[in-house]
Amino acid sequence: MIQDMKDKTIVVLMGGPSKEAEVSRRTGAAIVEALQALSYKVVPMELHPDHVVEDIKAAHGDVVFNAIHGKFGEDGALQGALEMAGIPYTGPGVMAHAVGMNKKVSKDVFQGAGIPTARFISYDGNKESVEAIIGHIKNNFTIPVVLKPATQGSSIGVTIARSVEELEKAVKTALEFDPILVVEQYITGREFTAAVLNGQALPVIEIRPHSGEYDYASKYTSGATDYLVPAPIDEALAKRMQSIAQDVYTTMQCQGTIRVDLMMDKDSDKVYVLEYNTIPGMTATSLVPKAAKAIGISFPELCEKILQSAGLGKF
Repeated sequence: MIQDMKDKTIVVLMGGPSKEAEVSRRTGAAIVEALQALSYKVVPMELHPDHVVEDIKAAHGDVVFNAIHGKFGEDGALQGALEMAGIPYTGPGVMAHAVGMNKKVSKDVFQGAGIPTARFISYDGNKESVEAIIGHIKNNFTIPVVLKPATQGSSIGVTIARSVEELEKAVKTALEFDPILVVEQYITGREFTAAVLNGQALPVIEIRPHSGEYDYASKYTSGATDYLVPAPIDEALAKRMQSIAQDVYTTMQCQGTIRVDLMMDKDSDKVYVLEYNTIPGMTATSLVPKAAKAIGISFPELCEKILQSAGLGKF
C-alpha cells in the first residue's frame, strides 16, 4: 500500500540477541540516515525482546521498520508481537519469516511448490548420532556437500565439505548452531541473487567472491566479493531467474522486499533456489540496494518504498 507517513513516527528496530546483531545495527543505521534525509521522523531503537512493544509505545512509534536480522526479527516472533499490538511493520508477515528462517521447512515448501532447489536431506541431531548422520550422508550424496544449520542466517555455521575427512567436522560445526541439519548436494556453477520489491523483481546480480566461497567474511568484508549488476547473462536467463524469485515471493505470501539466492549448474544451466531472505541486508556491501540502484532507485527511495508497504493483517 502507498501511504504518506511523513506525519508518523518511524521506529527502526535493530540489534537484538542474535549472532547477526552487529550486521543488523549497520543495516538499521543506514536506514535511519536514509529516512531522515527524506524528512521522516525516525527513532532508532535497540531490540529488547522482553519489552519491545512497551518500548515502541513509549517512543510514540506509529510504524516499525524492521532491520532485525536473525532471531526474533526474521523468524516471525517480532511480527506476531506487532500484529497483536496493532503496530504496522515493514516486510513479510509471520508465516513467510518463519518458513524462510528455517532452511528445512523452506526446502520442503520449495519442493512441494515445484520451485527448483538442490537435492537435500535433513537430519535431527537430537534423534540421530553424529556417526549415523555422517554414514547416511556418505551413502546418499556425492562429495562435496553443503551443510547448513536450519535456523541461522548470513552463512553462519554453513560449511562445504570437500572430502570425507572434512565431513565429520562440518557436521559437528553445523549442529553446534542448531540440532536440525540440512545437507544439500553441492552445485558447481555461478551464484546469483534476485531481489523482489513489492512483487516486482529487480535486476539479477551475479556474485563472485574472491575466495571462491560466499561465506560470512565474503558477505561483510568490503572488497572481498565482486557484484555484477545487471548480471552478465542473456535476457532469457535473467527473466527466468526473476520469474523464479517472483514465484518464491508469491508462494510465501510476502510483502515489501525479499532477496532470493540462486545457483546455476555449470553443466546443465539449470537454476536452483538456495534460500530466500526476508530481511535483506541494507549496508554498503548489501545486494538489494545495488539492484535498486541499477534501475535508478536511490537508497533513500528504496527505504521509502519499503516503508510505504508497511501494514498489518498479513499472513
